[in-house]
Amino acid sequence: MQLSLFDQVDDLLHALVPDELGRLESRTHRRGVKVWFDSDDAPREHYEAQLLARRHVDGTDGMALEIGWHAEYRDPAENEAAFDALVGKEKTWRKQLGAEAEAAPFYGADQWRRVSEAWIEPDLEDEELAFEIAGRLTDYMTSLEPHRRR
Repeated sequence: MQLSLFDQVDDLLHALVPDELGRLESRTHRRGVKVWFDSDDAPREHYEAQLLARRHVDGTDGMALEIGWHAEYRDPAENEAAFDALVGKEKTWRKQLGAEAEAAPFYGADQWRRVSEAWIEPDLEDEELAFEIAGRLTDYMTSLEPHRRR
């Protein structure tokens, strides 16, 4: 049986993510994978790779793949506090993540916050895509997690 794209990404993440970041937990679904550390339940702050409607990214029809960190608290002030803590360290994590990483409101949900990027119309049949997604999501975790925990 062949694993789905995001099941493959999940398996790769468990091999790639350094143990010193904590106990890696994850949940896959048809359109993505959600990842977090040291908690049995997914917290409101987590990492994710997921398919989105492209209209949320650039206003056109199609699909995008979003990869990065999210703050999805019910209280917008908690989202801002988590976001501001990371943005305050942007000079440090920007060196690893590069210009592709955007610190902004979440696509289509202005009360949430993200540090992420979107890949427009990725080839979901590309045999290397799972490796590329897992590698990039690992970049986000190794770059942001040390700052997020402070």
